[in-house]
Amino acid sequence: MKSQSLKTVLFLSFILLLSCGQQKKSETKSEEVAAEMPEAKAPVYDTNDPQTILAAIEYAHGGWGDLWKKGDVQYTYHYHNPTAEKTDLSVERYIFDNEASFGHYTQHEINVMPNVEGTVTQCFDGEKTVVMVNGEKNDDQQGNAVGDFLRRANYFWFVMPYKLNDKGTIATYEGQEEFEGAAYDKVRVTYDSEITGKEQNDTYILYVNPETKMIDRFYFSLPFLGVNEPVLIADYDYENVDGQKIATKRTYYLPNEKGEYGEEPSLVQTLSDISFNNGFTVDNLMAMN
Repeated sequence: MKSQSLKTVLFLSFILLLSCGQQKKSETKSEEVAAEMPEAKAPVYDTNDPQTILAAIEYAHGGWGDLWKKGDVQYTYHYHNPTAEKTDLSVERYIFDNEASFGHYTQHEINVMPNVEGTVTQCFDGEKTVVMVNGEKNDDQQGNAVGDFLRRANYFWFVMPYKLNDKGTIATYEGQEEFEGAAYDKVRVTYDSEITGKEQNDTYILYVNPETKMIDRFYFSLPFLGVNEPVLIADYDYENVDGQKIATKRTYYLPNEKGEYGEEPSLVQTLSDISFNNGFTVDNLMAMN
C-alpha cells in the first residue's frame, strides 16, 4: 500500500473501525462477570498455551470483574496528529454493563466534523447513537456515521485487554523478540470468522512483557480499509488507576511505501483525569456540569 493511502487510513479513518474484530462483548463478558471473583493468585503463563498468556494479560490489567464492578469511567481524551498539528479533544464516558459511550468534543480537527464550529457530542445508549452540534441534533449523515463508529471504537480501545480474549479468539505463539533492551513474547491474535460473522478479521501481534504481563507494543491490521497485514504499530505506556492498568499514552507509527518507520509518531493519544464510579446512567450520561 502506498504511503499516502496509509496516511489517509490513519488520520481519517484510523480509529473508526478498530473495534470490528469481535461481536458484542456484552453478550459474553457481562453475563459471566457475576460468577467472576478476584483471582487468589495470578493465572499460569505458559508460552505453549497462548490462551494462558491472554488470561495473564487480563489479570495483570486488574481483571474484567474489577472493571465491571466500577460501573463506569470518565476521562479526558487528547487525540493528536503531530505532523498536521491537529487535535480532537473530548471528555469520554462509558458504562460497562451496556457499553454505553459518550464523547463531548470541544476541539475536533481530525475525525470529528472538522469543518464544523462549536461543540460536538456523540452518545451511544447501547442501542443507537445520537450526535449533537452546539446542542442541536445533527442531521448530517456522515457526521452521524462517524459518531456511531467512534462511540463503539473508543469504548473498544479502553477495554481492549479484555476483548482480546473474547469468544472466537485464535492465538498463536510466535517466539521472542527484543524491543528496547527487553525480550518480549510475541502472540498473534485473530478471530474465528464463524464466531465474528466477518470474512476478514483484525490481526494483532502482541509484544507481551513476560515479567509484567503487559502489552507494551503491538502491530495490527485494518482489513476493512485494505491494510490486510499487521503493519501499523502501537506503543503503550500505562498508569495504575484504582487497580486498573490503563494505557494513558498510546503512540502510533505507520510505515512508508518502503515499509520503513520514522522516529516521530504518526499519532499520539493521551488519557487524563480518569475517574471510575461516577454514577452514570443512560439518562444522565450526556449531562455536563
